[in-house]
Amino acid sequence: MKTYKIHIIGTVQGISFRQFLFDKARELELKGFCRNLNGGAVEVVVEGRDENVNEMITACKQGPKHADVKEVETEELHHQGFKEFKIIKF
Repeated sequence: MKTYKIHIIGTVQGISFRQFLFDKARELELKGFCRNLNGGAVEVVVEGRDENVNEMITACKQGPKHADVKEVETEELHHQGFKEFKIIKF
């Protein structure tokens, strides 16, 4: 079981990136959340099986159709015990 914070930089807001992440998290049975950050980045915190978290990190590097991902930063965290995956809105 892994828990990672993923910071996605580029053209990633206003193009359904969070919905893309939500759908991918459900597909991969991951728990956590995603949210837009001030400055135009998106933050994701996910936990689940190692291979599924790795697949989510790979998906974040590509993003949905209209995304232009410039950089993806990851940080391993301690287990958080999330019950579901949520989109957090401002």
